Amino acid sequence: MKKLIIYSSAHKGNTEKVAKAMAEAIRADLARVEGLNPGIIEGYDMIGFGSGIYGGRPSAELAGFIDRLQDGLGKKAFAFFTCGFEGSKANGSIKQMLEGKGFEVLGSFACRGFTDYGPFKIIGGISKGRPNERDLLDAKNFVLRFIEYA
Repeated sequence: MKKLIIYSSAHKGNTEKVAKAMAEAIRADLARVEGLNPGIIEGYDMIGFGSGIYGGRPSAELAGFIDRLQDGLGKKAFAFFTCGFEGSKANGSIKQMLEGKGFEVLGSFACRGFTDYGPFKIIGGISKGRPNERDLLDAKNFVLRFIEYA
């Protein structure tokens, strides 16, 4: 089974850390979404889609990429996110977009990520040190579940 992880990590590199940990765990190819041709998914059986959360939403680059996809043709997919706050609802919107494109969505993963964007700069940021080693281990364990399923 060929695996690919597509991600956008624009602010502090939090999502990139998680994407790399996941790719290492399941021996997946890794690609930043910026400038990526949507046709790339044709050669893969399982695809992860990841982004930081900005103003409660995933990156415009990732959402736009998914929107440009022709059809997932039943391919397996998962989503992952980093966010300064706990409990972001953004993973639901990406899940719906992927299902609307014909993907079988296996699940989603979220962890906190350091941010000092906007008003958080005044207080030195939030979620300092995140994602941490525990978060990265959780991310690896999350994707390893799908190898047995797939």
